[in-house]
Amino acid sequence: MDELELVLARKEQVAEGVLCLTLRDPAGGALPSWEPGAHLDLLLDEGLQRQYSLCGDPADGGALTVAVLREPEGRGGSAFVHDRLAEGDTVRVRGPRNNFALVDSPRYLFLAGGIGITPILPMVAEADARGADWRLYYGGRARVSMAFADRLAAKYGERVVLWPQDESGLLPLDDLLGTPEPETAVYCCGPEPLLAAVEGRCAAWPAGALHVERFSPKEDAGAGPLESFEVELAVSGRTLRVPPERSILEVVEEAGVPVLSSCQEGTCGTCETEVREGVPDHRDSLLTDEERAAGETMMICVSRSRGPRLVLEL
Repeated sequence: MDELELVLARKEQVAEGVLCLTLRDPAGGALPSWEPGAHLDLLLDEGLQRQYSLCGDPADGGALTVAVLREPEGRGGSAFVHDRLAEGDTVRVRGPRNNFALVDSPRYLFLAGGIGITPILPMVAEADARGADWRLYYGGRARVSMAFADRLAAKYGERVVLWPQDESGLLPLDDLLGTPEPETAVYCCGPEPLLAAVEGRCAAWPAGALHVERFSPKEDAGAGPLESFEVELAVSGRTLRVPPERSILEVVEEAGVPVLSSCQEGTCGTCETEVREGVPDHRDSLLTDEERAAGETMMICVSRSRGPRLVLEL
């Protein structure tokens, strides 16, 4: 996937600890098209690569917009954006890429927690434009920390329910998800405790009703024994051994075979690779149960093999 060099045209604080970045082509050219749910890789200095959901208007071909929460306990990406990026700076990006696409449905229930509102913003606008029946419940630590909350409430009225935790407690998931609703797509993005709680309550919903996007791996991702196995690279004609302590991605890169990667946690989908033969041991936090069962692709940054050999489209 090609990289672009864009200019940071605007850097705006939209909530406590949240900055909104508007990126444009320095020559004023059109930018890649995208659909709700897509994210962008920011390739920052010092080898930092981070993924941020696009939260602007897909119809605006001249700008790409992301929002970045400062993460005091993070790995340095948000601190770099908050403290060192300035308007006018050049920012390298890769994408957009979409692993959280909005399906067609007559009804939607959107659940957002904190910065998880970012991919939901364009989804809500698209659902509204389609004339679908939809609701958004947006929770956050406090009202001042909830980015875009005033904008959503002013534009959509009662369809948006703001739920600051310091005022109302946790989102009322039992009330919202206790009874499966027919022909309703549930979209959720936010911190891992929220996603886990939503997944548990949607276990009785029809298969495929729930759609989630994670910013960090599942708590049980990567669990299981670590065995060595062979991986055959069908395109480059190499056969490599993956030892227990190393990932497929690390071994392939060390062998000089080019492959795109970013998060190296199994959440972004950048390294998704086609599986020609063998059974993957999926340890990512992205693929659906149906996709895992099909075994047609895998995230080689974290996933392994259930057998002695895999053949990959690399």
